[in-house]
Amino acid sequence: MSLRIGISGSYGGLNLGDEAILEVMIEEFRRHVDAEIIVFSRNAEHTSRTYRVRAVPVRQLGRREIAAEVGALDLFVLGGGGLLYDSEAAVYLREVNVAIEQQVPVMTYSISAGPLHRPENQQMVAKTLNHVDVITVREERARRLLEDIGVTKRITVTADPALLLKPEDFPLERFHAENIREEGMLVAISVREPGPAAPDLSEEHYHFLIANAADFLVERLGAQCLFVPMESQIWDLQHSHAIVAKMANAHRAHVMKVPPTPGQLLGMMKYANFAMGMRLHFLVFAALQHVSFVPLPYASKVLGLLDDLGLPQPPIQEMNAGQLCAYIDRSWDQREFMSKQLSVKLPALQERARLATSLALKLLPPQKKAA
Repeated sequence: MSLRIGISGSYGGLNLGDEAILEVMIEEFRRHVDAEIIVFSRNAEHTSRTYRVRAVPVRQLGRREIAAEVGALDLFVLGGGGLLYDSEAAVYLREVNVAIEQQVPVMTYSISAGPLHRPENQQMVAKTLNHVDVITVREERARRLLEDIGVTKRITVTADPALLLKPEDFPLERFHAENIREEGMLVAISVREPGPAAPDLSEEHYHFLIANAADFLVERLGAQCLFVPMESQIWDLQHSHAIVAKMANAHRAHVMKVPPTPGQLLGMMKYANFAMGMRLHFLVFAALQHVSFVPLPYASKVLGLLDDLGLPQPPIQEMNAGQLCAYIDRSWDQREFMSKQLSVKLPALQERARLATSLALKLLPPQKKAA
């Protein structure tokens, strides 16, 4: 019988960043080992169709049904992505605890943690993770948080799996569908909704900031602004349109209408002259294409990426419109420096991203290596 590896995370086509993580994880495992991949997904049909795996509708099954699925695995993997925060940690740790009970090897694969403000959640996360076999996180800040709340097992800092994503072709004709001219300056922009992963984000404040900043980019650079919804079904799309509606130069701004795949979005990013964004993986894609960007960090996982890249961290909650425009102006002037900084920092980060798979393979029983 073939080996069976289960992967659980925020999967099911909801977020391009999470899908990029899953795509890379599946490719990494398939490259190294002959195993069946089973994904615990919010939308099993989408996951099965997209990645040619067996997918389990994890949110529709009870504990007994999940136990039957998990008990048949040779390895259960939680991750990657930002999964352990107050409102969702218990949801994602259910399958981890089932695997521990059934003595299935468990690892966390390049996850993030936080915000974890509630003491009961801190205790739950620490208790569970102290019983898993391997803990890997994707940034140093996550390691420190987990240690602070009581995780005593060794924690290895890796990097985001999406750093290993390969770009796909993005035909220039796609820009025509988005009302973007091929000639001229293109600035890509990413926003997100306030929510459990960003509890300190004020919608009114950041809508005003980004609308004002986008107007500045139009007037300073003569730019076309393309808003890229990383979660295109609801939230990112709505917030993008709300911000464009507040712009004085709304005729120079467009919201991407046709959702790309993660690889297509990475391929598209090379055509951008500049980027400004909140979503972590939007910034990862810009970095992979050496496109200079202004980050608008709303959470520790974004700050962790900036730490790793050696880049400054503007505090979006504390900035006013004038400060952000001045920061954008300075970043534009220093774009060659940032591009060189990315060239220096990315190779080591990508090597760290590969470490999680190496640690996972050590938990598997003797296996036949993939050709």
